[in-house]
Amino acid sequence: METLTVRRALVQSGLVPIDAQVLLAHVLATDRTWLAAHSDAPLDRAQADAFMALAKRRRDGEPVAYLTGKREFWGLPLAVSSAVLIPRPETETLVEASLARLPADHEVDVLDLGTGSGAIALALAHERPRANVVAVDVEADALAVARGNAESLKLANVRFVHSNWYTALADARFDVIVANPPYVAGGDPHLVEGDLRFEPGAALTPGGDGLAALRVIIAGAPAWLKPGGHLAVEHGHDQSDAVRELFAAAGFADVMAYRDLAGIPRVVAGKVAARSE
Repeated sequence: METLTVRRALVQSGLVPIDAQVLLAHVLATDRTWLAAHSDAPLDRAQADAFMALAKRRRDGEPVAYLTGKREFWGLPLAVSSAVLIPRPETETLVEASLARLPADHEVDVLDLGTGSGAIALALAHERPRANVVAVDVEADALAVARGNAESLKLANVRFVHSNWYTALADARFDVIVANPPYVAGGDPHLVEGDLRFEPGAALTPGGDGLAALRVIIAGAPAWLKPGGHLAVEHGHDQSDAVRELFAAAGFADVMAYRDLAGIPRVVAGKVAARSE
């Protein structure tokens, strides 16, 4: 039987090169640089079988992040599972908009709604060590993933709460609220294509026009913000105008829209004009 080398395994996988390289590096507990430098290295039978099994699952559509159980976000290594959305580069726009509203020289209170893997909360906690971050999610399995990531990163300034948006927060008040809620419209064809088929549907879409969760979060935010506090939310590519209207209706001032690196409107942020009584 012909020995399967790194180079042959990558070719025989039938995957695009980057997917094949990431999966083989995962199986071999190495990195893509090592693969490039050792293309003639042989694989043993167990390694070859494990890689080809992952390659088949990838050809069937499973996301690479779920197959490896990890994804980097904001330079931080995160564990992911099918209980959470896969963190995406465009969501770093939300982190950037939030950090601009979070001073580094004194304590601040931050709320991350729908934390999932904890990506946003942990990025903010990492960049602002003096911040007290509360991260909530309605799904216990998602919170377990997020807690594990906080422990792995040794970030002690994050607290996790099982809550449906604001319902379990008692009388807490925050300087900044951030959210990347489900916002895909219910009939969007992308929901049954590609990686999205494998991600938790409730974290992708609230159904209808996709704005239901954003309506709840934006309308409710003034009651949970300190005077002068800020709200920043991620939204869909065609929802910026509608989201800005929701901010205006909720009494926010200094409303700003942000584009991601692809130039797509992705985030809206605003400052609470007055606390609701």
